[in-house]
Amino acid sequence: MPYKQPKIEKIYFSIGEVASMFEVNTSLIRFWEREFDIIKPSKNKRGNRLFTQKDVDNFRIIFHLVKEEGLTLDGARKRLKTKLTTEEVNLEIVKSLENIKEMLLEVKSTL
Repeated sequence: MPYKQPKIEKIYFSIGEVASMFEVNTSLIRFWEREFDIIKPSKNKRGNRLFTQKDVDNFRIIFHLVKEEGLTLDGARKRLKTKLTTEEVNLEIVKSLENIKEMLLEVKSTL
């Protein structure tokens, strides 16, 4: 899974940071923002998009559905409307496992 979890807790992420996390172009981030209403970034005075962790989590769900499961955008939209809670639960499980893995790797490196 190409998603790269950022190490620093941030409140907002730039579009470039989000694109880098998923190893995609910023144009895809903008496109998915228009196609999926669950992505609602704020904009600063300069008009730059500011994505929250919730937006990043929603991108992760969309990325999984479209890029990993191979659903069409229409199929992903339908799945999000019917099974969002299941996807969110799975996302939380994956995040917890990634945190445990990171913690275990840190313990391993100190031994």
